Amino acid sequence: MIALPDFPWDSLAGAKATANAHPGGVVDLSVGTPVDPVAPAIRDALASVSEIPGYPQTHGTPALRAAAVEALRRRHGVTGLEPDAVLPTIGSKELVAWLPKLLGIGPGDTVVIPELAYPTYEVGVLLAGASVLRSDSLFALGPQRPAMIWLNSPSNPTGRVLGPDHLRKVVEWARERDVLVASDECYLTLGWEGEPLSILHPSVNDGSVTGLLALHSLSKSANLASYRAGFVTGDPAVVARLLEVRKHAGMIMPRPVQEAMTVALAGDDVLGTQRERYLRRRTVLQKALQGNGFHIDHSEAGLYLWATRGEDAWQTVDWLAERGILVAPGTFYGPKGGKHVRVALTATDERVEAAAERLAR
Repeated sequence: MIALPDFPWDSLAGAKATANAHPGGVVDLSVGTPVDPVAPAIRDALASVSEIPGYPQTHGTPALRAAAVEALRRRHGVTGLEPDAVLPTIGSKELVAWLPKLLGIGPGDTVVIPELAYPTYEVGVLLAGASVLRSDSLFALGPQRPAMIWLNSPSNPTGRVLGPDHLRKVVEWARERDVLVASDECYLTLGWEGEPLSILHPSVNDGSVTGLLALHSLSKSANLASYRAGFVTGDPAVVARLLEVRKHAGMIMPRPVQEAMTVALAGDDVLGTQRERYLRRRTVLQKALQGNGFHIDHSEAGLYLWATRGEDAWQTVDWLAERGILVAPGTFYGPKGGKHVRVALTATDERVEAAAERLAR
């Protein structure tokens, strides 16, 4: 049995009980789960193929793959991708957890993850039996040749955006050593201060996606967390390897979800509406936190504010819980998060306003 760390959010039970006891109810900003409704057109698409009884394609429908390629071109300037290099995944977290294993990475191999990272990066490396190295610096790797490097821009939890120069250096360094780079880009559509770039953008990779993978999710941009709708794309040879393994393992996105995802990728109205909601909530929460002695670091993009009062993260969690506000301590994401908390934008307008009012008191 593989020894895995405890699920971090279980340790919030005490703070959650305190926050729940607040007379006005809890404002839960501890997780990034969508709260807004799924658009009617997407729901209709889900239902439209519900009568189909046969097994869906592991590779996804041609229409889904074509829609993903076009969405990346239209939204993020990614060119040169072929639909065959798109592979739907059962959400993005599933692939983060299993990618090292699916690629044959194992004992004796090292996988680099960000110094502050969503816990599933580490879990995925442990599931493969490989070693984890937390580093944001290529220089710190020295002569090592890792099996894979994880990037996450915009970052969860910090909202940090890696600039084009940084991304180019990682790509060049990895290619010189034949190291795969996997970029988690689930928050790419949610840039607030500047425009995040995909690792698949030609300005980053000189027009070649060799040795590169990008993971995308519709959980945040289209409120499809319950649908488990994600995809991976990039190097056609690596995607083909993943496809073969996933065929054997039965890792298949349900056919109705494929149809819903196709509609969600085909247009940008849903994305635009959701961006406006998150921006409005971000503005309210940022002002309220800064007005109460918090400093906001990074947070240029994504669904979170990376906030600190210069004290131990758990002290901040408790302070906010006493006001009925639940957040996640930065320690969930790595040792360097010890004085920060992650504040999610994923609460209704009413709950966000309630949090701001409590902080104003």
